[in-house]
Amino acid sequence: MTVAEALRQAGSFLEQAGSPSARLDAEVLLAHLLGVRRVDLYLAPERPLAPEEEAAYRALLERRARGEPVSYLVGRKEFYGLTFLVDRRVLVPRPETELLVERAVACAQELGRPDLLLADIGTGSGCIAVALAVQLPQAHIWATEISPEAIEVARENIRRHGVEARVSLLLGDLCEPLPAAVDVLVSNPPYTVWETLPVGITAYEPRIALDGGREGLEVMRRLMLQLPRAIRPGGFGLVEFGDGQERAVRELAHEVFPDAPLTVWHDLSGLPRVLQIGPVPR
Repeated sequence: MTVAEALRQAGSFLEQAGSPSARLDAEVLLAHLLGVRRVDLYLAPERPLAPEEEAAYRALLERRARGEPVSYLVGRKEFYGLTFLVDRRVLVPRPETELLVERAVACAQELGRPDLLLADIGTGSGCIAVALAVQLPQAHIWATEISPEAIEVARENIRRHGVEARVSLLLGDLCEPLPAAVDVLVSNPPYTVWETLPVGITAYEPRIALDGGREGLEVMRRLMLQLPRAIRPGGFGLVEFGDGQERAVRELAHEVFPDAPLTVWHDLSGLPRVLQIGPVPR
């Protein structure tokens, strides 16, 4: 079987299995297996696959057909122009979360100081904290995480991107491990209702990173109550939320920051996604 034949068969197989991105999945998995770029598959479409390569590719396709995320199958995910190691210990970074980084960088630039202190609450793979460290080369970031397994992944991503000196991992629940208040705080907390998620997510991704309890807002409520002690006067808080939660999250924020400006930013799909609190009154 050639590369071109393998891709045709794989695309058809994954499409029948219900993959929404069957052809792309087939390309990513084959490129990963062969250790080449996706474009290289089309530069050598007649390259034959060895029997062991065919068998390994078939195994990957069967796992994908059962719903396992491609990112777990290849062990990595792109986020904010950077590549992160991911596995079943951490949530797969979503593209909409890049808005959280974008707005945090804008808030940091508005504060206009090079030695800013930031916090990433519930860091998971460390993708947000690392992206902030790369974008703000003089800032220091505290990254909290309740899962020891996730911290192991985050630590490796921090090391791979060379930001160990400026990203500190803190084990604990939400803002509780923070040694002091920060200038800019970001969080992508669990905000989904676990029972409503598709099996392709619940069977593979960590529940602790997704399950927001009843109405998806239980963790959000606890987080909001901690924010007044975690954000310095004049600073900013940025929180990602889910579909249909804008009004509830605004109300929660207004209860704890009655005099702070509240701004909602929309993601690339046009959906409200990030609530910005601040600047917090002095």
